[in-house]
Formats: sequence, structure tokens, C-alpha cells
Amino acid sequence: MNQVDCCCEGVDVLLLPFQQMAEQILRLLSLEQVELSIVLCDNAFIHPLNRDYRGKDQPTDVLSFSQREGGDPEDPMLGDVIISIERATEQAADHDNSISAELSLLLVHGILHLLGYDHEEDEEAEMMEAKEKEILCQLDVECFSFLG
Repeated sequence: MNQVDCCCEGVDVLLLPFQQMAEQILRLLSLEQVELSIVLCDNAFIHPLNRDYRGKDQPTDVLSFSQREGGDPEDPMLGDVIISIERATEQAADHDNSISAELSLLLVHGILHLLGYDHEEDEEAEMMEAKEKEILCQLDVECFSFLG
């Protein structure tokens, strides 16, 4: 059984839908017995994290902090996904997505990063986007634009 913990920082949203979606995503990825933390936040919370860990002095949509990076791939602690609700709301209109679809995309994107997917190189980006589409299709989420 997977363990998904959710919390909010600077925003007030219902956590149960995110927790349930994360559990579905983990099942679709055939992950069992893993622990995942999700933080839903505002731009004020994610901005310093993006600056300190990625060197980008601005808010971002999603950050992932893997607990497995460079360690044991069988470690039950998968990591943390931090999603800015504010950035997701802004991007939803830009991407022609519903807010719900945008948040779903960001959650899938963040979890895939925890599993080692990346999008720095074109080939990596294509593989990651294909996996995002596959998962979102299985979740019956329609997104019109994908991250990359």
C-alpha cells in the first residue's frame, strides 16, 4: 500500500482529490509500497525553493525532490512534489487547459521527475511527454498543451 501525504502552504484547497489522484498515478506506474509527499502552495512558498535549488529567481509551477537520487532505487521514500496553485491557475489559461487538468498534468510531471524522467534533451523530453500523455489518458484527463 502506498502512502501519500498532502499539505498546503499559503493556499486553501481540498487535499483529498490530490491524494487520490497521486495514488492512482502511483498504481498506473506499478509502484507499490512507496511514500510520496505533495505540497500545494502559493508562489511565495515555491519562489525561494526555485531560487535556492534551481538558481531561478522566480516562482515555478512544480518542483520535485527525489529521495532516491543517487541512492537505493528500491527506497520506499519516493520524494516530494511541490505545486504552485497560483502558477497552475495562470498556466491553465495559457495552455487552454482547465485548472483541474493543469494540476493533474503538474502532478504527473512531478512524479515522473521523481522516477528519473527529465526534459533537458529533446529525446528525454519526448519520452517524458509520451509518458505524461499515457498516464493522463488512463486518468481520463484531457490536456491541450504539455510541459516540456
